[in-house]
Order: sequence, then structure tokens, then C-alpha cells
Amino acid sequence: MKRKKVSIIGAGNVGASLAQLLVMDGISDVVLYDVAPGVPQGKALDIGEGCPLWGSSVYIRGTNVIEETAGSDIIVITAGLARKPGMSRDDLLQANASIIGVVAEEAAAHSPMAVTIMVTNPMDVMAHLAWKSSKFPPERVLGMGGVLDSARLRSFIAWQLNVSPKDVDAMVLGGHGDQMVPVRSLISVKGVGIDSMLPAAKIEAIIERTRNGGAEIVSLLKTGSAYYAPAASICEMVKAVLFDEKRLMPCAAYLDGQYGAKGVYAGVPVVLGKGGVEKILEVPLTSEEKAAFDRSVEAVGRLVGTLGV
Repeated sequence: MKRKKVSIIGAGNVGASLAQLLVMDGISDVVLYDVAPGVPQGKALDIGEGCPLWGSSVYIRGTNVIEETAGSDIIVITAGLARKPGMSRDDLLQANASIIGVVAEEAAAHSPMAVTIMVTNPMDVMAHLAWKSSKFPPERVLGMGGVLDSARLRSFIAWQLNVSPKDVDAMVLGGHGDQMVPVRSLISVKGVGIDSMLPAAKIEAIIERTRNGGAEIVSLLKTGSAYYAPAASICEMVKAVLFDEKRLMPCAAYLDGQYGAKGVYAGVPVVLGKGGVEKILEVPLTSEEKAAFDRSVEAVGRLVGTLGV
């Protein structure tokens, strides 16, 4: 049986961390692509040498040749500039758009049946650009942000309550930016609503920390942005697609009337399987949450309009 193949476009911290997770668990063969000579080759070699220690039989290759990504089942795009202190995700718009448009088109040409997962910021807008550039059907292009933002929210809740993060359910919707929408009405611990466990002020503080989760890490690192949790988030999405798991996850998906939004990518609950986004679920939102979601989607729409895609 032919092994699955995942190509990662961009061998920076996120791409390399994802490659390690995929190889370490024997999930798929991996091609790590980057334009920097020697960088993907060196990182792939280093990861590959760990296979005997992990008991992994998959193969990883680093390359500067996009043709070597051909025949991929999944294309993960992490290429682009990372945030620096004081920068918002939206500040990266023009710089990263010039990169993403080209690599999305080239990668899609060599893997016409792949599912594309966008990671580069501003993620929702870059997912839209990748969809247009690749000419893939929209269900085969999606963005990572919601899984990461929800994991951050679950972590903060668990730490506050001193419970296992596995028992915390939470969902963050909308754009992967400062106007993301942590849905308070959907936060629970083993089915127990968060409002009965924490005071309102504490919940709001955790929600605000979630919105600023990426910026908090950027301010601490000074010279880079988050990569461990983003890589783990992408890995969960990759597994859901490769193994047709039908996982319910909050991902950036193309909205065509759902939640009253049309023609834009935004974070919503989706069922992920071998076809990519197989279904979009419309969960009930309070009037306040729906208004916040609308504002977030409008902000994404304005950035898309700025790019003219």
C-alpha cells in the first residue's frame, strides 16, 4: 500500500516542527520545501536520523525544488514572514501575499488532488488567496487558526481550574486575528458550563488572553513567533484528512451563506475528512457572539478587498 505524502512549504520553525511530529509518529512521508539552499535539506536530514530512535519507517526529504512535492495528499503552507513585536497578523498582508500566491499555484500544479492547509498570516486572507491561486475547489483549501486558538483557550481554562486540558471543550470562531471570537457559551468542562465554574471577570480575562495569545509569545521571544502549538494544531488537521477521521474542528473554511457570510474564509466548526472540509456546522450563537463574529468576518473581508482577490 502506497504511503501518504505530505509536503510542507516553508522550512522555518513551524514547518520543521510539523515535519518532526509527522515523522516521529510515522504518519506520512514528508517533503520539506524551502527556497533557502541547504535549510530544508539539513533539517530533513536531522529529523530523518531520529527515525530509528522513534521506531518510524516513513521517509523525509528536504528540497529547494518544488517539483519534488508532486503527488502530495496534503500541502501545508507555512512559508512567509513571521510576526515581530508590535506587529499584528494583518501587518504581514502585502509581504506574505506576494509569496503565497506563487507557491500555492506552483504546489497545486504538481499535486492537483491535494488538500491545502494554510498557516501563513494573516491566515484567513492567505487561505482565500491560496484558493484563488490554486484553482482548487474551496473545500480542499482551509486554514489552521481555529484549532490553535481553541487549544490556547482550553489550556488557559485548564490551568485556571487545575483540571486536565483534555476535559475542556472550547471553540474559537471568526478570523484568526485580534477580532477572533472565543465562544463563551460553548466553553465547558466535561459538559459543565464554564459560567458555573468561574466568575465572569475571570472568564473575560481568559478570553482576552486567548485573543492576544500569539502576541504574548511574540513579545516574550522577541525574535520570532509561536511554533510548537501551531505545529501540533496542523498535525491534528493532517491526521483528520489523511485518515478520514471526520473530526469536528474549528478551521478557516470558505463560507457561502453559512452564518450569514458569503465569499469569505473564516473560522467555523467543520467536519474534516479525506475531502477536506466535508461539512460546515452552524452552531447556535448568542446575539453578542453573532455580532462579534460578523465584525470579525467583515474585517477579513476588508483585507481580502485590499488584495483585490
